[in-house]
Amino acid sequence: MIRGLVFALAMAGAAQAEETPMRAQEQTRLDEFQASAGKALLQALSAGSLGDVDLLQEAMSGVPLAPLATTLAGEWDCRTIKLGGLTPLTVYAPFKCAFAPDGTAFTFEKFTGSQRTQGRVTMQGRTMVYLGVGYIADEEPMDYAALPAESFGDGSYQPQVGIVEQTGPTAARIMFPDPVTESDFDVLYLTRPALADAQEIEAVAPENQ
Repeated sequence: MIRGLVFALAMAGAAQAEETPMRAQEQTRLDEFQASAGKALLQALSAGSLGDVDLLQEAMSGVPLAPLATTLAGEWDCRTIKLGGLTPLTVYAPFKCAFAPDGTAFTFEKFTGSQRTQGRVTMQGRTMVYLGVGYIADEEPMDYAALPAESFGDGSYQPQVGIVEQTGPTAARIMFPDPVTESDFDVLYLTRPALADAQEIEAVAPENQ
């Protein structure tokens, strides 16, 4: 699985011409990543509750690994953290997400919870970038390539762009600048058990099913 992911990421740069081009709406948000993050963090740190600020600090801690050193493939627990906008800082309960190599890059999906997303992670220069569409659970998923060329986003669907970083074997994050609705900046904080813990869970799981 790790070899498959490394191969997929390496191939992503070679296949970039075949990828769905980034819409102007998402490119602008990505270009303004630093400004969006700074504005939102000031709100979150100054007015967020202590426990939520602690979790935000945990999510944002750690130097990202080089993209080809990542081991993202597989299932993760993921928590949405919303900064700025309607409220200074909001932390949601953990749900389930997964990365899967698809030959030229890899797909990503948040598949539980009322707010979901699906899309693809590719290399943009030396950065792993997620392009996808967020949607509410009662709706059918929409492909990023199917979005209209003009600015778009409503209560059911919203285009998403984010920077993907893995900071260690059990932690990663996707950072979304200037989301279409509600907040100024979102962080999807991903965690999973250490390898030894995961193997122990797999050994016990059949008896509990």
